[in-house]
Formats: sequence, C-alpha cells, structure tokens
Amino acid sequence: MLRYIFKRLLILVPLLFGITLISFVVIHLAPGEPTDMQTQMNPQAGTELQERLRVQYGLDQPLYVQYGKWLSRLVQLDFGESFATDRRPVFDKVVERLPVTMLLNVLSILLILVVSIPLGIASAVRRNSGFDRVTTMLVFAGFAMPSFWLALLLMDWFGVRLGLLPISGLKSLGYEYLSWSGQLLDRLAHLILPVFVSALGGVAGFSRYMRSNMLEVVRQDYILTARAKGLSEKTVIYKHALRNALLPVITILGLSVPGLIGGSVIFETIFAIPGMGKLFYDGVMMRDYPLIMGILVMGAVLTLLGNLLADISYAIADPRIRHGQQEG
Repeated sequence: MLRYIFKRLLILVPLLFGITLISFVVIHLAPGEPTDMQTQMNPQAGTELQERLRVQYGLDQPLYVQYGKWLSRLVQLDFGESFATDRRPVFDKVVERLPVTMLLNVLSILLILVVSIPLGIASAVRRNSGFDRVTTMLVFAGFAMPSFWLALLLMDWFGVRLGLLPISGLKSLGYEYLSWSGQLLDRLAHLILPVFVSALGGVAGFSRYMRSNMLEVVRQDYILTARAKGLSEKTVIYKHALRNALLPVITILGLSVPGLIGGSVIFETIFAIPGMGKLFYDGVMMRDYPLIMGILVMGAVLTLLGNLLADISYAIADPRIRHGQQEG
C-alpha cells in the first residue's frame, strides 16, 4: 500500500508543474495589465508612470523569464507580493481565506454524501416506483437549475421576504456579544444557504451515479447467490452490493473537488463570504497576477490531494487495484 501511495505522489509533481505553466501563460494572455488598473483612472498618470510600474512588477521581462522567477520562488514556498496597494504577501492572504473555503467545501461534500448515497440506493431498490420517478424529476431539475440563479432566489425568499436566514457574510452584527451557543447558531445560520447551493448539483449527480451503479451491481451473480442463500434483502444490499457500487462514486468524488472549489468563486461572491473564491474574483478584476497564481496553485494542490485520497480510498475498497499497481 505504501508503494502504491508513493507512486501516486510522484505523479503529482509533473501534474502540478504543468498546471502552473498553463495557468501562468493563460492569465498573461488575458487583455489588460495590473498597471492599467492603477493608471487609467488617474488623469495625472502618464506613460512614464505606467512603464515604471511595469518594471517594478517585472512585466517588462519576457514571459519565460517571469515564469522562471516565479517558479524559483514557489519552490521556496514564496508566492510573492500582491500587486494590490497593501503589497501583502500572497501566501498570507490565501492562508487567511483558505479555512473558510475549506469549511464550505467539506460541509458540501458531507452533505452530498449523506444525501446522495441513501437516495441513490433507495431509488435503485425501488426502481420504476413512484418514489424513483419523483426523485428522478427532482434530480434533473437540480441539474438544470443554475447555481447563481438559485442562490439569488433563495436569498430573496428566505432572507428578504421571510427573514429566516442571513444572506451575506459569516456572522451578524453584534456577533461578539452573543453567547457561545448563540455564536454557533449564528454561524450555522450563515452557512445554510451557501452550503445548500454548493451541494445541490453534487447531490443530483451523485444520487444518479449511485442509482446506476447499484442497479448494475444487483444484477451480478454473487448477489443472486446471496439471495438464494436466504440472506435478508438488507444484508444483500448494504453488506454485499453497496461496497462495489461505491467504487465508481469514490472516483467521481475526487474528480468533483475542482468543481466545488471553482464554484466557490460564484457563491462566495454572491453571499459576500470572505473566502478564497471571493479573493480570487477580486484578484482577477484587479489583474493581480501573483495573487491569481497563488490561489490557482492552492486550488491545484487541493484538487490533486483530493484525487489522491480518492485513489487511496479506491485501493482500500478494492485490493486488486493496489496489488496490480505493485506488480506493475
């Protein structure tokens, strides 16, 4: 098992290098520069000031030189300084916002698993029943519904009209004066809408994957044999069929991490949540190259680690995978 994990870790290095190279080139190909944001709105700023800023930021150098310098700093875990007026280190800015985004994504993944797996199993066991048809209809509605539109709709219903839930930020005014239980409830209230919006698409997709996998597994010969032995349907489904039906879902879960992190940009901006997604949006609007690259690297690392955990979970669930890797 350790050898299998070591091989997977070695693969991550060239993958991360390729991601950083492509990202660095793409963001520099986008129209506009950081100097434009700082000089175009200032009538006293001329071409000379813009050129001095380009030299200060190193934008006057060839792209491969800029990437080489950035990569040499990255090896030392130095993401550089932000182009914003505060000139704070990018690493400090990202680490400051990362826990919020991680919390939202972990809660979203837990909600997806808790809801989609039982829902998919129930739909497969009750195939073509009224329950299966209703859940199928709701799932396709969840697929078709844009997350930003749903977020605005829920904010209007539960926040503006009914006044049941807060619609922005992570805490209310006067949060520090609440008791510890009041602070906990306030935090939970602020997390309900963002986590629900983030998880809805995942619940729809994973429940369908789980249903199709379970339907395929229950047709296998060993399931028929288990039933022929007189085992209860509950034992057949949850002890014999579920483990094999979960294997493809585990893989898809690892691949869904980029979507969750990317979706953070949308709902963190809509709900004004001070997370990594909101920081990334602000950085793109300001053409803050070091900040954009720092967030992309962090996101890439989290994505690759998510895929690694999926591979390890897959190998644990199916020993043939790790044994095959070790023999190869």
